[in-house]
Amino acid sequence: MSAISHGQDISLFQQFNGRYDYKAFGNTLNSFENNLDDSFCEILPSSQATLNLTADQTVIAAYLYWAGSGEADTTVNLNGSAINSDLNYSVTFNSPFGELLYFSCVTDITDVIVSTGNGTYEFSELDISGALLSNPGYCSNRTNFAGWSIYVIYEDLSLPLNQVSLFQGLEIINTNVTEKIILLENINVLDNQGAKIGFLAWEGDDALNYGESLSINDNILSNPPLNLSDNAFNGTNTFTNSSDFYNVDLDVYDIQNNIAIGDTSATIKLTTGDFDENGVFRADLIILNNIITVLNSQLPDATIAFNPINASCNSSDFELTYTVSNLNSTDSLPANTPIAFYIDGILIAQNTTLNIIEIGSTETNSMVISIPEFVEGEFELLAVVDDDGTGNGTVNEIVEINNSYIENISLLSSEPIIELDDLLGCDQGFNSAAFDLSVQLDLIDMSFDTSTAKFYLSVEDAQQQINEIIQITNFTNTLEPQIIFIRVESLPCYQLFQFLLNVENCPPVVPQGFSPNEDGYNDWFNIQGLYDIFENHELLIYNRYGSLIFKGDNSLKWRGRSNKGLNDLGKLLPVGTYFYVLHLNDPDFESLAGWVYLNY
Repeated sequence: MSAISHGQDISLFQQFNGRYDYKAFGNTLNSFENNLDDSFCEILPSSQATLNLTADQTVIAAYLYWAGSGEADTTVNLNGSAINSDLNYSVTFNSPFGELLYFSCVTDITDVIVSTGNGTYEFSELDISGALLSNPGYCSNRTNFAGWSIYVIYEDLSLPLNQVSLFQGLEIINTNVTEKIILLENINVLDNQGAKIGFLAWEGDDALNYGESLSINDNILSNPPLNLSDNAFNGTNTFTNSSDFYNVDLDVYDIQNNIAIGDTSATIKLTTGDFDENGVFRADLIILNNIITVLNSQLPDATIAFNPINASCNSSDFELTYTVSNLNSTDSLPANTPIAFYIDGILIAQNTTLNIIEIGSTETNSMVISIPEFVEGEFELLAVVDDDGTGNGTVNEIVEINNSYIENISLLSSEPIIELDDLLGCDQGFNSAAFDLSVQLDLIDMSFDTSTAKFYLSVEDAQQQINEIIQITNFTNTLEPQIIFIRVESLPCYQLFQFLLNVENCPPVVPQGFSPNEDGYNDWFNIQGLYDIFENHELLIYNRYGSLIFKGDNSLKWRGRSNKGLNDLGKLLPVGTYFYVLHLNDPDFESLAGWVYLNY
């Protein structure tokens, strides 16, 4: 894995909230302090250090740091296995011997520490020999160094709820830059009892404590006898209480009297440089790599994220499912914590959490979001938890800058409705007909999956998939003409088709006989497709002598009795053949004539 170049300013790298603390161990690769002998110009091939966690201490995270003179060596060995850097940093010093470059690398080795556990760790294969040989300024300036350290963040359930904040980068002070101020942000001090701060620094010399100081919030730090107030960077290791950590400092300070409850930041100041007894200005070269703070903290940390969003076609409303988390926290998140939703900075919806969300827990909820009319196509939906809709929060949190979640969303629109040919049906009376709607599927392009087709009476029903027409093979229209809509699924949306149902008059079908015996079957001259269709028709019935015996219309049907002539008016006529003339009185149809047999 290749190293990634990274900004130099020390800033927050990782933050851990819970019953956490840390231990650090490591070693120098200098055999003695380089300031004491300018003939010393090499480093040790390896060095060792021991990790010793108790049974109650569980590893949460671990990081390996290494540093030295020259260009970054990004591949080293730990216990004989190659380790590649995740990040590397560099700084330069314009010395009397020319420009000198120094580096630091860091990588996550949590898996290594978890699998290996307690014991002795050997670090090797850090090679800076090329830099020392090619640039004699390192040794002449006595700033040739190399070393390593491992930081282990662990959980111990007997601890109070703490916030462990790891800051890292690479910053330098020397004869040219004698002061450095570093602002540590995103910390929360609820209780300063037991508060502490640790530093990993390179190249400090015990014998060069001219004008040297380390302070937090203008309070000078000291930890005698290892770290005096005027000699903080002097090759010491607080964890092993050793002073032979040559040109490496791994120090921890109690700061409970140097910070105040309610603080959300701390100011670190480093100084070096002063005149010696001969009036010569002298300064140590100090390279600060990381800072770690452990503070008692009992605060929630609300974050929000969306579940996969399924927008509906042709709709400005969609159901949003989201999850509010309180994971990296040291206290529960109250119920009714406000949530605000924005598009282009405009508040469009609000909600709240439903329940208390305990440490390490989440809550999932759903709501319908209505998109305003000014939004078209693709847009960004921003959700902010702990936002009352005015940009203000109601809950104090560990981190106040991780409350938002944003996602690009596209409103889905189907293609314009495709028109199909009209479907015609024969009038069965009162402008109604029976239609087989399924035949219209044959008119749809084969690129559409008609197996998903459903029929509806309105666009709204088709869009919402309600009131589906079930009897599509024998559908009777209720309007004339009537529009029918077909919905066919076409991912990611759907396609609508429409066609008209038109009712037309079809030629009547005349029976060749009937039996008006009042048995309930075939009792009248039932001409199919005539009554209530050709409403202006005239039916004339003649006997075999050519005499008109019956005249009917849409309201008067022939039931085998006469209503014309001189004899037997209203009586049943005898069995026999009769002749009809049917005037449809429709310009599209001619009159019909034929015979019909009357029988009993």
